[in-house]
Amino acid sequence: MTTGFIWNERYMWHDNGSAIGVHPPKGAFQPGIHLENAETKRKLKNLLDAYGVTPQLKSLDHEMASDETLERFHTPEYIGLVQQLSDGSGGDAGESALIGSGSAEIAKLAVGGTCSAVTAVCKGEINNAYALTRPPGHHAERDKGRGFCIFNNIGLAIMQAQADKLVNRVAVIDWDVHHGNGTQQAFYDSADVLTMSIHQEMLYPVNLGTIGEKGENAGRGHNINIPLPAGSGGGAYLAVLDDVVLPALHVFKPDLIVIACGYDACYFDPLSHMLLTANHFRTMTQKIMLAADELCGGRIVANHEGGYSDFYVPLCGIAVIDTLAGISSGVKDPYAGTEFVANQNLYPHQQDAINQVINGPLQTLLQRY
Repeated sequence: MTTGFIWNERYMWHDNGSAIGVHPPKGAFQPGIHLENAETKRKLKNLLDAYGVTPQLKSLDHEMASDETLERFHTPEYIGLVQQLSDGSGGDAGESALIGSGSAEIAKLAVGGTCSAVTAVCKGEINNAYALTRPPGHHAERDKGRGFCIFNNIGLAIMQAQADKLVNRVAVIDWDVHHGNGTQQAFYDSADVLTMSIHQEMLYPVNLGTIGEKGENAGRGHNINIPLPAGSGGGAYLAVLDDVVLPALHVFKPDLIVIACGYDACYFDPLSHMLLTANHFRTMTQKIMLAADELCGGRIVANHEGGYSDFYVPLCGIAVIDTLAGISSGVKDPYAGTEFVANQNLYPHQQDAINQVINGPLQTLLQRY
C-alpha cells in the first residue's frame, strides 16, 4: 500500500497574529498566540519524522492553485480581496478569516496540495493520501472566508478533479467538530457529491448544520448533517459511522472518499466539548477504509482541517496516518484508558439525536436510489 503525503513548511508561515484565543486583544488584555497557529500541525509533522513514518509515505509535489481553479467555487471579487489584504497590511477576509502578509500565496498552495493529493489518488498513482495543509478550508464560502478558512481546499480539489474528468461521484465525510458549511454550500445542488458533516450541534456556525439542510434540486438528499450533543464521545461517533455514514456510502457508491479530517472533536480541544480519543480516530479511519475497499478501490484522501490542542492533535493525526498507510509507528497515547478520557458510552440523548438523522436526512437520500 502506498500512502501519499502533502506537506510544505510554508503552510506554517500563515500568520493569524496575536489574540485572546481567537479574538484580537485590542489593547484590553495581554495578547497570546492565536489558537489557529502552526504548532499543532508542525508537531504532527515532527512526530511523523521522529518515529520514522515520513519516509514510509510518498511525498507529493504540488504548487499554488491557479485563479482558474479558485474560480470554480470562489468569486473573482473575493479572490481579489484576499490578494489585496495579503499584499497590504492584512485584515479579515470575512468572519474570523485573518489574512497576514503572504497569506494569499500560502492559501493557494494549500489548495494546490489538496488538488495534488486528489489527482494522485484518482489516477491510481497511490492508494490513498493525507494532506497536512494549512490554512484549513471547510468553512470558506463562495464569497467570504469564515472560521480560519480562506479557500475551500476540499471543494476546489473535487471540482478540479471533476473538471479534469478524473472522478465523477465523491463522498465527503467531515468529522471536524464544526459544521462544514463551505463544503455544503459548494455542492448543495449536486447529485454527484455526497456531503456528510458530523459536528457538535449549534457550535459554529451557529445557524447552520441542521438536519433540515438536505440539499436542493438535483442535490436533494445528498447533504446529510449529523449534529451531536456536546459531550458525545466514541460511542456516539462510532454509532454515527455504523448507522448513518456507512449506509449512505453504500447506497451512493462513490468513486472517491474525502475526509475533512479535523481533530477538534478530541477530548482536549479548547474550542469544543466533545470527547474523542486518538484511538477513536483510528477506528473511524479503519471503518471508512473497509467501505472504500468495497466501493471505490480504497481511494481515500484525508485533508487536515481543525484541531487546536497542540499536545493531542499529533497523537490523533499519527493514528489516522498509521492506519491509512498500514504501518505501526509505535506511538502510544498516554491518555488511553485513563480517567482523563472517560464517558465514552453511547447515551440515550445521543441516540435520539442519531435517530433523527436516520429517520430524516438518511431516508431522504435512500429514497433517491
